[in-house]
Amino acid sequence: MADGVHIEIVSPERLALSDDVRSVTVPGVEGYFTVLGEHAPLMSVLRPGFITVTDLQNIAHVYYVRGGFADVAPTGLTILAEEARPVAEFNRTEIEALIAAGMTSLQAATTAAEQDRLQNELDQWRNLLLEAGTATASATVH
Repeated sequence: MADGVHIEIVSPERLALSDDVRSVTVPGVEGYFTVLGEHAPLMSVLRPGFITVTDLQNIAHVYYVRGGFADVAPTGLTILAEEARPVAEFNRTEIEALIAAGMTSLQAATTAAEQDRLQNELDQWRNLLLEAGTATASATVH
């Protein structure tokens, strides 16, 4: 698709999205990257973060992903995520509970590696809280 890219976002629970879109911004392990039509083949490990999908009408849709892989091929972009949900599906109470649980786990962590992992996870939940607030306030973000 020369004017866009076909994307599929898949998690173990469901197919979160399958559509032809203008562009997709993905949280790769080495930083965010954007996929447009006729992108060169690429594979990347995903870090927890936000995928921004701009549809053919230039409307942005934001999805939260927790780890996984991105595969860019001539047929499009496939995201295989450990967890993938539209940001709009999260509610403030759910995210605040995840943050509270993360803080408790962080306080109980005994190794530096465990503390780093939990701090990164906690930061992602805090970012999700900010992003979910934006999604609730905006009718164009799904």
